[in-house]
Amino acid sequence: MSHADELTFITLPHSIYSKDENGRILCEITFPEREPGRYCIERMYVAEEYIGTELPERLIRAALEQIAGEGGTVTAEDPYAKMFMSKKM
Repeated sequence: MSHADELTFITLPHSIYSKDENGRILCEITFPEREPGRYCIERMYVAEEYIGTELPERLIRAALEQIAGEGGTVTAEDPYAKMFMSKKM
């Protein structure tokens, strides 16, 4: 696979992911709705070859945009997402 910015995200109600042409998951973020309108970023996965790229940030931003589009608020349990949100928000 080439660059992280070329990956296409597949969006589901409470998760976003990307996979390669062989079906291997390259990244995923899950954010269940714990209470009405309150979401929690529980888990994030990024394949080793994308660690240190912009992909983790793109993935978190996509989740935050989706949650905001639902009018929801968000917290995080995932350590990277917590760190990102404390610095960028």
